[in-house]
Amino acid sequence: MDSLTQLTFGAACGEAVLGRKVGRKALVWGAVLGTLPDLDVFIPLGGPVNDFVYHRGFSHSLILLAFLAPGIAWLISKIHPDTKQYYRQWALLAFLVLEASVILDLLTVYGTQIFWPFDTTPRALPVLFIIDPLFTLPIALGVLAVLLMRGHPSLAHRLNAVGLGLSLAYLIWACGVGEFIHRRVTEKLERQAVSHTQFIASPAPFTTLLWRVVGLDGEQYFETYISLFDRQAPLFLDFYPRNLALMAGIEEHPPIAKLRRFTRGFYALSTMGGDIVMTDLRMGSEPNYVFRFKVARLNDAHPTPTYDEKLQTTQDWRGLTWLWKRIWRPTPQMIP
Repeated sequence: MDSLTQLTFGAACGEAVLGRKVGRKALVWGAVLGTLPDLDVFIPLGGPVNDFVYHRGFSHSLILLAFLAPGIAWLISKIHPDTKQYYRQWALLAFLVLEASVILDLLTVYGTQIFWPFDTTPRALPVLFIIDPLFTLPIALGVLAVLLMRGHPSLAHRLNAVGLGLSLAYLIWACGVGEFIHRRVTEKLERQAVSHTQFIASPAPFTTLLWRVVGLDGEQYFETYISLFDRQAPLFLDFYPRNLALMAGIEEHPPIAKLRRFTRGFYALSTMGGDIVMTDLRMGSEPNYVFRFKVARLNDAHPTPTYDEKLQTTQDWRGLTWLWKRIWRPTPQMIP
């Protein structure tokens, strides 16, 4: 999830667990802990592809963070010696916020190594877009109430709890919708006899009413959108080549091998000038993808490994208008 969501969710949890006993210290430390796992983005890991695939690695390990929670609680009680008697509550707060921040990231399409170091396979259960106002706004308003309503701490505490409750209810909704969409896409693909080896469905930007679907079938992939309101309408599929031949003979080139594993197969290759570009198909939409990397060069039609380089991308937010219209009625997939 985005940094604002992680910060406010951590702050709201801090207020809920210890706010009545230690005041705003709980809110501040909750915010810090909610942000802490994502600070690994500032650690250089050896190149653009390494920075991409190893982000959300050790810092997002449910196992490692569980072991760190008691030590963090001890540190907090040292910084605030007047709260030593609440050490167990600090430990509970640290555990809940750290684990919850990782689980929130798990619920996006990016992928999180929750079982590091025993298993470094990225896991993802994509039921939330990385920015979802309907999830973030209730907890942000609850935290804002705590900050502004100094003269009414009990009411502010209750409003914070209500905000957390609403956001968690929305999360349950998103999980239910995700399961429904997966079943519905499976049924429609079978009914339309669409050949595929795997597909992934994730929410469109800022909503759980519309979902983007990407499917793989050997040398090609397809993209489509499905709305909760589509009912019996067919899926409108757009097919694109994966150009897998571009990596013939260099499959084990480290940037390529790492991206193949990290994307769990959802990748395609293309050419840009004399360069071979590898694209993560899960994040973005055709043709505007968030993560694209130069991984090789074409020399006399033969691929030659090179140092990896991340391509700068610019998102065309004009497509949001089309996405909003697509929620309410089935239509061919091409975004103007």
